[in-house]
Amino acid sequence: MSSPSSDQLQPMPDDWERALVVVAHPDDIEFGAAGAIAAWTAAGKKVSYLLLTRGEAGIDGVEPAEAALVREQEQRTSAAIVGVTDVEFLDYTDGVVEYGLLLRRDITEAVRRHRPDVVVGFNHHEFTISGKWNSPDHRNAGVALIDAVGDAGNRWVFADLGLEPWQVRYVAIAQSPHPTHAVDITDTLEAGIASLEAHASYLSGMNPPITDVRGPMTGFANHVGARFGGRPAIALELFQR
Repeated sequence: MSSPSSDQLQPMPDDWERALVVVAHPDDIEFGAAGAIAAWTAAGKKVSYLLLTRGEAGIDGVEPAEAALVREQEQRTSAAIVGVTDVEFLDYTDGVVEYGLLLRRDITEAVRRHRPDVVVGFNHHEFTISGKWNSPDHRNAGVALIDAVGDAGNRWVFADLGLEPWQVRYVAIAQSPHPTHAVDITDTLEAGIASLEAHASYLSGMNPPITDVRGPMTGFANHVGARFGGRPAIALELFQR
């Protein structure tokens, strides 16, 4: 789905029931889309999370095995805040996620099993919304996700999984530098903030530590909202299958 001709973002379609969010790390969802997730679950939609890693390389000074336990628990707590109880981890290695057939196969399996109408991913482009070079985990995970959505609908690709093909209707990419659509989070901004704050160990372990979540998240939601009728919003790049 191409970008709209005006600078205004279009409303995210709501004619769907199930979503699967696939990202590389704990906290990706919270930085990118938690307010939207909360809005969807509040509207009665079913949302599940699939994390490729446990974020074990994300806290400097904490050994990966210990960090993995902490970050998994923080992710589950964070998910519950926005109404998500179905959280899975694939145990790829944080920091060195590679694009390839194995990753595509694992994501395809999840898509066919969950049978979502919408798949949500994280920015797969070369650059972030701030103009920095994007991480290889994000790029590789995002491209593999988009390819796996196509794989999931082809009966003869990864047929050994023994699962019926599934056609995803929409792919929505959070934190994309090329957004096309948005979700109104007027009523769920606070839940989104709390969801990110639940990653306390990760935020405090960053260099420098992140001590203020509310200010940046509110500012960014209002910044997106300037292109969405003045309402606080989460921006998404939407592809229609």
